[in-house]
Amino acid sequence: MTAFLEQYHLLGLTVGFVVFLCIGVFHPLVIKAEYYCGQRIIWAFLAAGILFAACSLLTDDFFASVVFGGLTASSFWSIGEIKKQKKRVEKGWFPNNPNRKHP
Repeated sequence: MTAFLEQYHLLGLTVGFVVFLCIGVFHPLVIKAEYYCGQRIIWAFLAAGILFAACSLLTDDFFASVVFGGLTASSFWSIGEIKKQKKRVEKGWFPNNPNRKHP
């Protein structure tokens, strides 16, 4: 796949688009994760970030490595966003989950 993208000079655009999609997927994921799980979900984002980083380091394909790198950055960034999301909920910008047992 990487050879095809390099041959037609599409690698940079494709990588940019895939990383843009990663960011776009993680934004609502953070909102939903905080709503249903609260701050406990931080550990899942940390584990996912470590797993994606390992995958990025272990793959030989450049395109796959960059995609895993984008997922790594999005996962680690989400840890801070979960904390900010809690503050946004406290301000009333997002709904609080009344059924969640642990804050």
